[in-house]
Amino acid sequence: MLYGPYDDEPATVDAMRSFAAEQGYAPDFSESRLHHEIYLSDQRKCAPEKLKTVVRHPIKSM
Repeated sequence: MLYGPYDDEPATVDAMRSFAAEQGYAPDFSESRLHHEIYLSDQRKCAPEKLKTVVRHPIKSM
C-alpha cells in the first residue's frame, strides 16, 4: 500500500522488492503477469499526502 503522492512509488516498489527477497521471493513478470495499481483515492479531490494506492507485483519462489 502506498500512502502519499505518486512520486513516492519508486521507494515503495524498492521496499517491496527488498521485503520479497528477504522472504525468498523474486519478481515474476511476463506478458500476462504485470505490475498494476489500484487507486483508492481520487487525485482530483484528495491532497497528495492523503492518496492511497495498492501496488501489486507478481512474485515467485526463488
